Amino acid sequence: MWANEWVGTSACVFLHSYNNVSRMTRTPRHVLITGGAGGVGRALAEAFTVRGDAVTLSDLPGDRLEALGRELGVATLGLDLTDAAAIPAAIESAVRSHGPVDVLVNNAGILHLHGTVTELPVADFETTIRVNVLGTFAMTQAVARHMLGAGTAGAIVNISSIGGRQPTPGMGAYESSKAAVDALTRWAAIELGSAGIRVNAVAPGPVDTPMMREGMPEGSPMREGWLARIPLHQLADPAQVAAAAVFLSSPDAAHITGVSLPVDGGQLLV
Repeated sequence: MWANEWVGTSACVFLHSYNNVSRMTRTPRHVLITGGAGGVGRALAEAFTVRGDAVTLSDLPGDRLEALGRELGVATLGLDLTDAAAIPAAIESAVRSHGPVDVLVNNAGILHLHGTVTELPVADFETTIRVNVLGTFAMTQAVARHMLGAGTAGAIVNISSIGGRQPTPGMGAYESSKAAVDALTRWAAIELGSAGIRVNAVAPGPVDTPMMREGMPEGSPMREGWLARIPLHQLADPAQVAAAAVFLSSPDAAHITGVSLPVDGGQLLV
């Protein structure tokens, strides 16, 4: 067996044992995940569920969200994050149905509106900011108010991107939005820390979701171009992003707040 295979196998055995012990010794939490119908959202739901947490997946209302909720055996919450006025009522509905929110994972975001600084339509930049920044802020605000009112020393994890720190031509709208998410993470962390509410972010590089594989199939020039930027020469697996979010929300990270943790295979080193 190769060394990396042994390490991978050992890690899986350890995590399986850890999760079994964790389920026996900890109180299940109510975890609310936005952007739940996508590849990373699914991995997040699976990662928290296997630890015994009660998960509510939120995304735009529709058959895709409901089908995934049935498949994973988790609750769903149809919600458009660009409708800020609807968010507080949606949170209250989730609380009434499933109990106080202990963990919020702000995973919702859009990536598809690209263009150079001289060509990107202002409307596309505004749409990206509205979903990725204002949606994250509105959810953070509503859940933080709920946690403060309930006296919950909870955790908020934002899914950011290393793009907020490393520019790629044509992707400036998305990357600007993720730089703002990192700033929002630090802002919320310093203001909510006295209440025991920790706020952190996970900052992946490219994530190998089904949608990503459709756009960048194995062996394609675009995929090879991205891999050339990553010292570990791999895209992030959604489960690796989810594992980082689980860690940052867990008691093991009790003294960590205001951090944006790269999960990028070393891309920021280049």
